[in-house]
Amino acid sequence: MKKIEAFIRHEAFDAIRDRLAGMGLPSMSIAEVKGSGRQAGITESYRGAKAKIFLRPKLKLEMVVDDDDVDRAVETILELAHTGDPGDGKIFILPVDDAIRVRTGERGAVVLAPHPEEATA
Repeated sequence: MKKIEAFIRHEAFDAIRDRLAGMGLPSMSIAEVKGSGRQAGITESYRGAKAKIFLRPKLKLEMVVDDDDVDRAVETILELAHTGDPGDGKIFILPVDDAIRVRTGERGAVVLAPHPEEATA
């Protein structure tokens, strides 16, 4: 199992979520974050004062997928998050040693599988 952490622009999220869900990868967590990368800050004016903003708003998408699904999940995120402009984001892939479903105590890859009622819904 692998954990995918993707920092993306807000406007890319809906298309990524829809495509991943359609591929059978609906489980993810999202957090609104701010960060700085290699792109330069932007200058904004507020009441006549100029300020340079270095922390840009992003979404952090986190998901744990089976090893066999990593490439297609990453390719989907890359395709739909890419604009070609600085600030498109980053993707990190980390190993996951185990997963446990709290409700049942199940462990391992079975935790990643959708419930039968979710598959038909």
